[in-house]
Amino acid sequence: MVPLCQSHCLKSMTDKIRNFCIIAHIDHGKSTLADRFLEITKTVQQREMRDQLLDQMDLERERGITIKLQPVTMQWRDYNLNLIDTPGHVDFSYEVSRSLQAVEGAILLVDATQGIQAQTLANYELAKEQGLVMIPVINKLDLPAADPERVSLELAELMHIKPERVLRVSAKQGHGVAEVLDAVIAQVPPPTRGIAQTRALIFDSRYDDFRGVVASIRLTDGQLKKSDHYELLGSGARGELLEVGVYTPKLQPRELLKAGEIGYVVTGLKDIRLVRVGDTLATAHSAQALPGYLEVKPMVFAGLYPAAGQAAEKLREALTRLKLNDASLVYEGEHSAALGFGFRCGFLGLLHLDITRERLLREYNLNVIVTTPSVAYEVELTNGQILTVRGALELPPAERIKQIKEPMVKVDIVAPSRYLGNLMTVAQEFRGVYITTDYLGTHDNNGRAILRYKLPLSAILVDFYDQIKGVSAGYASLNYEFLQYQVCDIKKLDILVADEPVEALSTLVYTDEAYRRARAIVSKLKNLLPRQMFEVKIQAALGAKILASERIPAMRKDVTAKLYGGDVTRKRKLLEKQKAGKKRMRLQGKVSIPPQAYMALISRQD
Repeated sequence: MVPLCQSHCLKSMTDKIRNFCIIAHIDHGKSTLADRFLEITKTVQQREMRDQLLDQMDLERERGITIKLQPVTMQWRDYNLNLIDTPGHVDFSYEVSRSLQAVEGAILLVDATQGIQAQTLANYELAKEQGLVMIPVINKLDLPAADPERVSLELAELMHIKPERVLRVSAKQGHGVAEVLDAVIAQVPPPTRGIAQTRALIFDSRYDDFRGVVASIRLTDGQLKKSDHYELLGSGARGELLEVGVYTPKLQPRELLKAGEIGYVVTGLKDIRLVRVGDTLATAHSAQALPGYLEVKPMVFAGLYPAAGQAAEKLREALTRLKLNDASLVYEGEHSAALGFGFRCGFLGLLHLDITRERLLREYNLNVIVTTPSVAYEVELTNGQILTVRGALELPPAERIKQIKEPMVKVDIVAPSRYLGNLMTVAQEFRGVYITTDYLGTHDNNGRAILRYKLPLSAILVDFYDQIKGVSAGYASLNYEFLQYQVCDIKKLDILVADEPVEALSTLVYTDEAYRRARAIVSKLKNLLPRQMFEVKIQAALGAKILASERIPAMRKDVTAKLYGGDVTRKRKLLEKQKAGKKRMRLQGKVSIPPQAYMALISRQD
């Protein structure tokens, strides 16, 4: 039991703490608003200020997007404010969900020119599920196209509040920013006072070559100081804290971290696998673990292979370190006939894949080959067993398969009402099933609508996003979430070269699209494969049925060139002999497929 005086001290300390995050759609000004917070609270000196200060990676600043959540501690009107800046893109929603569990409130930020977008809705729902206090804020009032009245009505309708409660700011110019911080102090509740046992939730981590794993924590109970002995309740790892502190946003060592605060601890552990996001750090072995996070399920799979001259072991080490900083990345080793040893990796989406590839190149100097993305299918066998299949090579023989299920996603498309017809046409072309249409604000052509569809995840991997952007003049925004697995009509398309099946080139296709895909693959292979001394037949087959076929003509040597007259039968004999030889080679010859041909078919860059 906590003594009365100690209980009162703990309460008074936590009353002055506010933990909050900023959630919004991509490019609505989260990082710019965070910059202004740092300026007016004087957390960062003016000479050290630069745009997107909390975006620590060069990649984030170049692309103008937030990829990693970033905590920072600020002082404002005698209050200790702990902010977590979160990403806005759908592929990094796992970063957002982790941030929401470390705070009590959220600023819901909306662009005054664009209004509510798809990811605004998704993040709003996530925050509502966590029971967070939400402060609606409209940004970019300084822009000529700003329409704060319309956007205020949209937010009021979404959150069931009065439009007057919506705050208005210009993060770029700093107008109204102080009022937002005052609203955080007034509306966001302080952290609840915890139990006497010290416990902290790990919500992020990174690796330091000299000091081991540095973990970002939300201290829920007790207090932590340097030299405290700790245990990670999930992995069982133990050690002594080398340092504790807060983010300003640099690492700022402190004597003590108190309950309710957000900061970091230097664990000293060199094995990065021992420190997992969602684990509980405690000073007592008998402490009860915190709930942690739901395990993330990757939706998109692709192969990563080291480019020529680079070792797979170096790639393994780089992926291990990336996973420490990116808990949503999963990987396992695999071997390809074309590319050698590499890794099958799971991602939350195509941007997540692209960012991972770019980080491997920049942070670890690794140039990798990325294979065509695919999704995970559930295959039910005739004996009742259920397998997870991520490619044609893993698919069992057709006679053993009872049914195949594919992942379905619920897609929210937010766009002006005048583009609804075009968007519905695109969604149906991509095998979409209509769910509903909701309207934001007015129902006329000047208003905006949320179009909801159910689509196969595999359908939106290719160019669905580009298509909806194209037909909506760039106004549409997209968010999707996993819905369920659904039975589908998918089969394995086999590729035969010189009557021999080439397993590495086989692919999974919808039955009604099989002919088109078959024609495309054999036509491409015809141009990729080198000519042989015999005729080469290229075929695409669905089971026993040949859907498409092409032939590469044989290289022909002029065997009659040395003849300079005489009986014509001499020429005929040589030609007949050549013809018989080529027939024999066609029956017995093997075609060696060059790596360039494999790469051209399976590489995402093509």
